[in-house]
Parts: sequence; structure tokens; C-alpha cells
Amino acid sequence: MSYIGTYDKTIFYNPANQYCIISIKTADCSIPERGRSTMRHKDHMIRFTAVGYQLPRTDAVELELEGEWQESKYGYQLQVTQWQEIVPKSTIGIESYLSSGLIKGIGPKLAADIVNRFGLNTMEVFEHHPERLLDIKGITENKLNDIKVSYVENRALQNLMTLLAPFKITPQTAQKIYNYFGPASVDILTKSPFELCQIPGFGFKRVDAIVQKTAPQPHDPMRVKGACLYALGDAKRKQGHLFLNNEDLITAALKLLNARSPLSEHRVQKQEAIELLQNLILNGSVVSVKDNIYYPAVFEQEDETARQIARRLIEQPPQESITSALSEIKEQFQLSLSAKQEKAVHIAFQHNLSIITGSPGTGKTTVLKTIIEVYHKLYPDRKISLMAPTGRASRRMAESTGMDEAQTLHSALGLTSEDNENGYKQKEQLLSADLIIVDETSMIDMWLAKQLFSRIKKDARIILVGDADQLPSVGAGNVLYEMIACQLIPVTVLDEIFRQTKDSLIAHNARFINEGNSKLYYGNDFSFIPVDTQADAAARIIEEYCRKIADYGIEQVQILSPFRSEGEASAEQLNTAIREIVNPFQSTEDEINLGTKSFRVGDRIMQTKNTGKVSNGDLGFIRYMKDTPDGKRIGLHFGENRELEYGAEDLVNLDLAYATTIHKAMGSEYSVIIMPLLKAHSIILYRNLLYTGITRAKNQVILIGQKSILFMAIHRNEINKRNTLLAERIRLYYKAYARAANIQIPDFLSENLKNAS
Repeated sequence: MSYIGTYDKTIFYNPANQYCIISIKTADCSIPERGRSTMRHKDHMIRFTAVGYQLPRTDAVELELEGEWQESKYGYQLQVTQWQEIVPKSTIGIESYLSSGLIKGIGPKLAADIVNRFGLNTMEVFEHHPERLLDIKGITENKLNDIKVSYVENRALQNLMTLLAPFKITPQTAQKIYNYFGPASVDILTKSPFELCQIPGFGFKRVDAIVQKTAPQPHDPMRVKGACLYALGDAKRKQGHLFLNNEDLITAALKLLNARSPLSEHRVQKQEAIELLQNLILNGSVVSVKDNIYYPAVFEQEDETARQIARRLIEQPPQESITSALSEIKEQFQLSLSAKQEKAVHIAFQHNLSIITGSPGTGKTTVLKTIIEVYHKLYPDRKISLMAPTGRASRRMAESTGMDEAQTLHSALGLTSEDNENGYKQKEQLLSADLIIVDETSMIDMWLAKQLFSRIKKDARIILVGDADQLPSVGAGNVLYEMIACQLIPVTVLDEIFRQTKDSLIAHNARFINEGNSKLYYGNDFSFIPVDTQADAAARIIEEYCRKIADYGIEQVQILSPFRSEGEASAEQLNTAIREIVNPFQSTEDEINLGTKSFRVGDRIMQTKNTGKVSNGDLGFIRYMKDTPDGKRIGLHFGENRELEYGAEDLVNLDLAYATTIHKAMGSEYSVIIMPLLKAHSIILYRNLLYTGITRAKNQVILIGQKSILFMAIHRNEINKRNTLLAERIRLYYKAYARAANIQIPDFLSENLKNAS
């Protein structure tokens, strides 16, 4: 149902996503009594609350609002799904509309000049002859361009909302679509609505169900193309695959296409999909390598990374002895290195690229400190750069090695994310460092690996440090595992548990889990509490959490759940329950609500997006909230010398963090880890997930759940189930470069390379 009214006032506005809560005044008596404001006004008009995205906040135009009435904790509100402006057909009304701020670049004086010149034909000029605006004094070519862009965006978004009405989408999602396709959005989607499948949140099934309902064309080539491309992207997002082989892709596409086609004549046949896929290959929409199908950008990431690694392996640095310098450093810092640790140090100086891997407690940090000190001694004027995928991991790296600072990879490389076109396509600048050490390398996905190796200068050394038995990266690929698997890169595996952790059950049990051995040791620092249900697990987790934060402090205790939102023992539901105990409601001045999220002064929070001052995964606390002329300001503390102040719009990039997922904890370290292991979690519980979770703990692990699920996870190993050919491609390019440089391939490598072609 639609209602016509005029903007009255703003109740809430979030500039980040343009989410609005506004009051509307109207003479429409069909407004439900429950939705009407009880306040009385001199104009005797009805007031009601409208909620939506990008709602015009000006009384210069009337608004026609479509939506549904919904009950909320703030009352009965109209949830707006579509809206349009009704510009008054008078010169006063048009002038008021133009000066309202809805069209950027036009103020009151310029609006008056435009209406004086064109009168009632003004909107016709904007719509069909905008170049005539150059007749107005003060409007230059550049200013006209800004006005046209703003007007077109304003109108295009409304046209897009009308087109997408059958999809039941919000204006926020329409804005997302417009940002993706630009001014051509309506034209693109009119011709092929399946292009929506490129946008996260628009799965093939959702789009197909509506298209087939409104204009059924089951054999439409664009529909088959949409299914193929969606299946490829879905495998990348959900399973971390860089490619699908031809047969698997066809099978996945046909499953999507025929899921709702009981009639045989409506079912897409395999040959149709095969022919369409061949067309996609021929026109460059996908890349086929040995019947493995990639997105072009993903293939380029894997291929270029393999080339860069192979070149670095071929170009060996000058060899020099570090024996004397190493002896001096060992004596100076009273270091006692095992044979493997000392070997890792030597290898780091013999090669341009090397890998150090091992589980916690095996001395990786000691090796890094030694390498850094020896390098400083040999090359005091050369630059060392420490990097890690997350802010927490980089700061821990700096603290443990004694270096002044370490950076996140995104910060060091000047990146935002793969989804950000500017971050992906920006001009690549080489890093200035002579020695680069990257920790937590298992977290690096294929996209980030390509960015890193493309920016390392020719004569720099790079040392990758990580634990290949942990979870692979959240993004697609399995880079560290594949680099080790290529068997060309020098790798030192540290496997001796040292003195300070020899009595730690965490270190020993981590090794047992890696070996698939379920005969774990239990004691003070590694315990298992049996429970039967999620509700029981949640209650016990909360009890243990409150006890441990009293002993260790809230910053040193972390709940890690396999699930983000499903069930009482999920991260989100535990956050809600724990917050009411450790940080209960005090006053409305100390709380702010943002959509479904709620934050209070004192909350433990996690940043979920990289910015210039804080990184994705950083943990902190909300210290204060205050009202200012510019709106509510929120003070945040992310650790020493990292005090920030956010506006309400920035809170979209925060989550509560009393509990988090195991994936989100990668690269972090805490004194105590509490982790549920329940039957409900079994779908994603594998050895590497369990291993990653328990190795986040320095002092104590508390597992809560069912031992049968623990044993099941230990015996399920799926660490290398991602489709990636990085190892094979490294060998391929190494062989080609070695031949081109007339380099004799060592005998021990010949077997590895004989099948590379």
C-alpha cells in the first residue's frame, strides 16, 4: 500500500549506509491508528514513522511511500520498500525542490536563477536537455557534470527500485546494485536479470525463481550462463576453490538450472550447458586450463604468483658465511638453538625465499629474532620489514621480536580488499625493504599472495613463517600449503617442543591432534567438560567465562565457537547472553542501536574492516558515548596509544567480541580459550579447525561439549581439499626459467619437475 506525505523531521540517520528513520506528516486518514503519533500539532496533520534507506529528508517535495507496517520495540512503523518524489508543478515548488539538497551543486540562489530562466519547463530541461543549464551564469562544464551525475543517480535509483520491485529488495540493496553496475543498471538488468548473480546476496536461485515466475524462459542462454558463473563463484566463496573442473562445473550448473523443473521439456540438458560453457571460454568470460575453469582474474592471480615465486627461486643471492656473526649473536643474547633452528637461520641467508613452519612452542620466534639480529649485524644500513595478515598478529610479531613495529600486509601494500576495485587495480609500487618476514602465512589467500609477490623488489629476501596445519585462508586458495607442496622452496619444519612448553598439555595435544591421535592428555591447562545440549553448553561456557575473566582479565579470555549465529552456543548468541551479565544496561545515554546491532559503554568489540588506524580483527572496548552538534560520538580503546573516536555511522564495522568464531581468531593469541564442540557443529568440524582453535591459547584450553564430536574432528582431515594448481604452476615456471637461464636443475629436484609441462 502507498501513502503520500511530506517529510517532518529526522529521528535517526546513518551516513555510512544511508539508513533513515524519519517522521512523515500527512492528511491521509488510512494511516493505521497504531502507527499514528500521539503528539498533537498545530497543523492537525497525522504523523507516522517511516524506516528505510536513502529516504529524502526535505519538505521541498511530497513523497509517495510504499511499504509494510511492522511492529518494533520503538512502535508501529512503515518499513519502506519503494518511494518516489512528487515535485510540485509550480515555479515555487520546483525552486524549493532544486534547492533542497537532493541535487548536489545547486543552492538557493542557483535554483532561483534556473527557475527564472526555464519556469515550469525546468524539470523537462533536467530530464532531456541538461546542456541548456550552461546558459545559467555560474554553471560551468564541470559543475554541469556534477549536477547531471547527481540528478541521474537520484532518478536511476528510483527507476532501479521500480524494476526490482518483484525481487522484494530493500533500497539499501538497490544502492549496492547501482554502485556495482552504475548508471547502466536498469539497462543491464532489463536485458539480463541474471547479471544480479555477480552481486553477493543475489544467489542464482533467488533471481531465477522470480524471473521464471514473471517471464519463464528455462532455456534462455543468459540463464544458463548465469548458472555457470554463479556455480564457479559459489565454489570460490564457500569452498575456497580457485577453479572447478569442467565436469563438476556443468553438474553444479545443471543442479541449479533444473532444481525447480519437474517437466522434462523445461529441463536444461547437459549438451546445452556444455555448448554455453564453450562460448564462455571463447569470449573470455572464463579461462580453461586442462579442463579446469577459472574466472580470468583468479587465474591471473594464481599464474602471476607462480611466475614470481619461480623467478625468485632461480635468482639466488650471493653466498656468504654467517657463521661468525651467528656465533656472536648467540653469545650476546645467550641463545641456545637446536640443530633445526640453526639450519633455518642459515637457509634464510642462502636463499631469496624460504619457509619456516611448525606448531606453537617449537621456537619459531627465537629463530626470527636470531635472523633479525644477524641481518642487522651483517647489513646495518639495510631495511627489514615485518608483516602479518592481521593487526593483532603484526603487533604480536613486533613485541616478540623486539622490533619497533610490524605492519599488516594490507597496510604495507597499500590495499583495501579484493572486492574494492581501487584496492585491486591500483598501481603496484615495489616495497623498499631488503628483508621481508611475513608471519601467519597460512592466512594469506591467493589474491593477497599475488599482491605481495608482485611488490617485492628483485634482490630482496623473503621469509614466510606459519603453521601449515592451521585452517587455510578465509579467502580462496591454499597458498602456504601449496608453496610447501611444490618441493622447490627451502622449508624448515620445527618440531621440537622447547623447555618452557615441555610440560604444556596444549603443545603436546596440538601435536597429537595433527597426527590424528585422539588419546589426548587432560589436566589443569587442557580440560574437557561434557554436556549434552547447546543450551547446557552455553550455560557452562558463560559460567567458565565469568570465572576466568576474574582470574586473567577480560582481554585474556576468549570464547571461540565453530558457528557464528546458529544455536545458543554460537558466537552471536553467546555475545548477547554474556553482555547482559558482564556489561548490563545502565542508561540510554550509554547505549546506541544501529539496525540489529546494539552497543554500550564498556562493551568488548571487534573491528570488522580495515581502516587507516585500525585493522580487521582488532579487539578493543567502548569507553564513552557523548552527544555533540555533529551527532553521537563514541570513544574506542584498541590498546596502547590507539584511542579512536567514531561517529554512529562507523559502528557498522564493529561486532561484540566476548565470543567470536575460530576463523576470526586466526592470528590471535589469548591466555585462555573456551570452545564448544557439539553435534550441531559437526558439519564444519575438521582437524585443522580444532587445531587452530586450541593453538590460540597460551595457558589454558577448556573444551565443552561431547567427546565423540572431539574424536570425530580429530579423525577428519581436510586440509588440502581446495582446487588450486599453485604448486604445479610453480614447478612449471621453474622448469621453464631454469632452461632459459641454462641452469642445471639439481638431481633432487628432477623427480619433482619431470611431470611439469
